[in-house]
Amino acid sequence: MSTTPDGAPVPAPRDMAGLIDHTVLKPETDESTVRRVAAEAREHGFASVCVNPRWVPLVVELLDDSPVRTCTVVGFPLGATTTAAKVAETQEATVSGAEEIDMVVDMAAANAGDAEAVESQIRAIAEAAHAGGATLKVILETALLSESAKELVCRAAEAAGADFVKTSTGFAGGGATAEDIALMHRLVGGRLGIKASGGVRTYEDAVAMVSAGATRIGASSSLDIVGADDTTSAAGADASY
Repeated sequence: MSTTPDGAPVPAPRDMAGLIDHTVLKPETDESTVRRVAAEAREHGFASVCVNPRWVPLVVELLDDSPVRTCTVVGFPLGATTTAAKVAETQEATVSGAEEIDMVVDMAAANAGDAEAVESQIRAIAEAAHAGGATLKVILETALLSESAKELVCRAAEAAGADFVKTSTGFAGGGATAEDIALMHRLVGGRLGIKASGGVRTYEDAVAMVSAGATRIGASSSLDIVGADDTTSAAGADASY
């Protein structure tokens, strides 16, 4: 039996739902897809529905009276906007009802070793998220960061008051690996949540991530992961996310 780093058993397929952010972030996503994804999340008990910012008000409405949370993205998918822009996006999202914010880190600063700039930006966004009652996940985009930059971002995220670190957007090639999850767990495990996203498409993929230390999974193939009627998620199986 597979176990988590603290020795707990990895959840069975149906029980894995509570760890999954049911995700639909394709730019061409339409309203009917968002409605179907929200309905799936209610039915299966996913942790959240993660959508682009324009869909936040609709998802909040669709998930009313449900424990499923509304998640959105900031500085997505490049991470190259300014701190002020990311803070403004965060504030607008929380005013609209978003309960979780997944923000892409400044990768140029991270790869340059500028810990002060990375930490300062994360702190500003964490403060904005928390002021609006939301959780902040910091997306590293591991495929584009050096090993030292990955460590820098994890340490900066913890120092700045973020709640999670996350592997990937799913839009930059690569994706979550057990090796990166293990690194993140070594650095911040037990203090910050760790989200594996990008290429997690099967229950076996999810088991590998949770066994390495992931506490949340971002996926568009969520129904496949939990074994829901052998169907494909309404979010659409995505080769990257």
